[in-house]
Amino acid sequence: MSTPNFEIPTEFRDFADKSVDQARNAFGTFLNGAVKTSEQLRTSANTVQSTLHAAMLKGLDHAKTNADTTFDYAQRVVRAKDVREAFELQSEFVKTQFAALQAQFKEYGALAQSAAR
Repeated sequence: MSTPNFEIPTEFRDFADKSVDQARNAFGTFLNGAVKTSEQLRTSANTVQSTLHAAMLKGLDHAKTNADTTFDYAQRVVRAKDVREAFELQSEFVKTQFAALQAQFKEYGALAQSAAR
């Protein structure tokens, strides 16, 4: 018994061949996009980690500065000769600390802006 020789039409083979090429290209584009996205996420994660580390170090630096300033203030107050001098020291301390806190907040704002970029 002989089997009939069925030939696939050229147009159909060309269409199928083009479809496979298009699918291969589409999948390649998808994979390239996935790789780029993964790299961007890694870069973003590194940036966030670096920014958090910088913010933590900045916070520790500010805490030390603020503590040193407060201890210096306390030492001057206990050495004050009278109440008037103690009030003057307190007024100076409040002004100085307020300015320091404003500067510190600006530094944190700059860190946040650099992280957002």
